[in-house]
Amino acid sequence: MEPISLPEPGLPAGSSSSVPQKRFHVLVGVTGSVAALKLPLLIAELLKIPGLEVKVVTTERAKHFYSAQEIPVTLYGDEEEWQLWKGRSDPVLHIELRRWADLMVVAPLDANTLAKVANGICDNLLTCVIRAWDLSKPLLFCPAMNTAMWEHPITARQVEQLKGFGYTEIPCVVKKLVCGDEGQ
Repeated sequence: MEPISLPEPGLPAGSSSSVPQKRFHVLVGVTGSVAALKLPLLIAELLKIPGLEVKVVTTERAKHFYSAQEIPVTLYGDEEEWQLWKGRSDPVLHIELRRWADLMVVAPLDANTLAKVANGICDNLLTCVIRAWDLSKPLLFCPAMNTAMWEHPITARQVEQLKGFGYTEIPCVVKKLVCGDEGQ
């Protein structure tokens, strides 16, 4: 499918200049929270935005909560990181994704990956992309975990650590959780 060309600001819809418009690249990270069930919905909503191109980086645990067939964009996991690189001159996927993206959103960000990122651990494709992230570009994170985990004192410290890196928190919502608890 050919990329669409958006009209320049100030030009009426239906007209465009001869200069092709750059598409905006969003990299979505998804982790092993039950909230990963909503990944197909998130991608569908993002794809409604004209001029947006989306790719997904998933953790192995996140794959438990959605079907790859429901994701109509390129989906990368740990396996692709290691299949792509064979020798010194080959591209490194986590660096290529970092370069490609204009914005990254990690939704959901589970407690495990939150702890890894806050402490600089990068043992999978997603955490490697985040560790290599260009801090001049926005990175949004959406914590999602059981209320008991959210209320643990270490969680607040880890969220503050990510904010200290310049990342933007999208706050939790209060609702009935899959486990039946009510809370954040």
